[in-house]
Amino acid sequence: MDRGHRELLGPGRLVLNVQGRPGPPPLRFETAGEGRILLRQGERPLLLGRSVGDGCCPELYLHGLDGYRSPLPPLRSTAMRSSVNWPHQYARWLEEAAGTPLQDGRWELTLRTDFGPDVRLENFLRDWPTDRLELSCGGGRPGALPLRRLSPPDAPRVKAYRKHAREGTLAPVLVWWVTFLGGWVILDGHDRAVAALAEGRTPECLDLCEVPAEDEWRRAAEVVTEEHEHRLERLAGRPADSGTERQRATLEGVHADMIASLPYGVGPTRFLPLPGGPATWDDLAARSMFECPRD
Repeated sequence: MDRGHRELLGPGRLVLNVQGRPGPPPLRFETAGEGRILLRQGERPLLLGRSVGDGCCPELYLHGLDGYRSPLPPLRSTAMRSSVNWPHQYARWLEEAAGTPLQDGRWELTLRTDFGPDVRLENFLRDWPTDRLELSCGGGRPGALPLRRLSPPDAPRVKAYRKHAREGTLAPVLVWWVTFLGGWVILDGHDRAVAALAEGRTPECLDLCEVPAEDEWRRAAEVVTEEHEHRLERLAGRPADSGTERQRATLEGVHADMIASLPYGVGPTRFLPLPGGPATWDDLAARSMFECPRD
């Protein structure tokens, strides 16, 4: 991927302007109509789904398939105990990685330690490979959907991560916000998520989501910046002393906070047509012994 510029929105928050990936992203949702969906990484199918029912609360039947590959390299204990800036490090890895949902556009990475009282990240697909979600007009069951079988809490790697969780040095879990699920898909850190939850902690996460085109945000930023420049011009007419410099520093801080707080509404997760349509989906479902109503 050609490196686009990054916009810093404050501690733990930045926007990647992705360039050089005009085609379908390697990790993508496809649809074949009548509620049929498929998550694919490259040419490998990862997750089959079919929604059943009309109205505001359909049910989504899911069946996971083996073969997912994380886009991030393995994390060593020494790196997790270092002072690395995880949002920037993950951004660099994502810029260089294959197998991600990134395509041309703007993608926000936000460090999250608190998801609010209605979101429980332990809402995992524990009964791999099948599960059923009840969707609603506002999305599905708030939680995080893994793309591989979760390790048990006493697995050796998980036990090592549990020590990091107790120390507060566990690297964030990388999650991707998927609009129609009303929740996230885990891109990296399945074992770290299990470790944190086993220690009674909410996993710290880096939340990846696509945000609107730059023009919309830029217009709002220009208005805020214009007002800031007017205030600086008025301040420039005052005598240069320590009081003036403190006011200038305060104005600069307020401007930075306002830019960082500008809303980046999240757009709907994109779907692409499934090549081959319903027949291809039905064949995949039959070969994976996926059973759901109306198949």
